[in-house]
Amino acid sequence: MGRGAVSQAQGLIRRAMWPAVSLLIIGTFAGHAVAGPNGLLAWGGYHRDLSAKQQELAKLEGERSALKHRSALLDPKKADPDMADELIRKDLGLVRPDEVIVTLED
Repeated sequence: MGRGAVSQAQGLIRRAMWPAVSLLIIGTFAGHAVAGPNGLLAWGGYHRDLSAKQQELAKLEGERSALKHRSALLDPKKADPDMADELIRKDLGLVRPDEVIVTLED
């Protein structure tokens, strides 16, 4: 192999280097677009997570509504006497000797 053949091989490598690097970069981006953490294959997981989070949100909104109602009953301007009596007895343990307390679970 002479100097001309080596020179031709180097010229071929130099000409093919930039297209090869470009294809490598494009292939990397395409691979991430399909199989990456935010790619096309991850969409199914996002939909499952979304429905689970929506169910959790509905549950938490129900709890929030119940707590909001309970706090409205504790408003000093219009306090519910039964609620105040219940809280005093529960928190302070004030019970008359002739009373029987029956606790119910929520």
